Amino acid sequence: MGKSSLKLWIAASLLFVMAATMAVYKVWPLLHPEVVHLAPLDPNCDLRAGPCTGVLPGGGRITFGIKPDTIPLIETLELDVRVDGIKASSAEIDFVGVDMNMGFNRPKLSAAGEGRFSGQGVLPVCVRKAMEWEARVLVKTNEGLVAAPFRFITVNPDATFPGK
Repeated sequence: MGKSSLKLWIAASLLFVMAATMAVYKVWPLLHPEVVHLAPLDPNCDLRAGPCTGVLPGGGRITFGIKPDTIPLIETLELDVRVDGIKASSAEIDFVGVDMNMGFNRPKLSAAGEGRFSGQGVLPVCVRKAMEWEARVLVKTNEGLVAAPFRFITVNPDATFPGK
């Protein structure tokens, strides 16, 4: 390998590292949004029984409901968010596997008036028989992003992996 070929490889490598660094810098806020207020997780919440409410520190409430109440995998889910005591401009649901990375899954909801947002989402299938999820409701306000976590479990009767 000649000197000019080595210089070309070094320049290409540096360019790749700079591009990768810029991509991470741009994508980081999307994957890890800064939350100004976070409601504590309610361990008594059962989304199968009906909507649950997260109470924000300093006031305000976020209520989240999901239909059908069986919360099936790879089927369309109807998502409903209601906010009280805060002025919200948008809402999204960030579905996160509690102990397994299930990829980026954050449907945006449409404003339905009077502090309500609604939309649809789909949960991917998992190789485990049972999967614990956290639906992080992210609500954009003038103060910044506020969030409320809601946990639930899905069941995959066709799972062949002897996991949970």
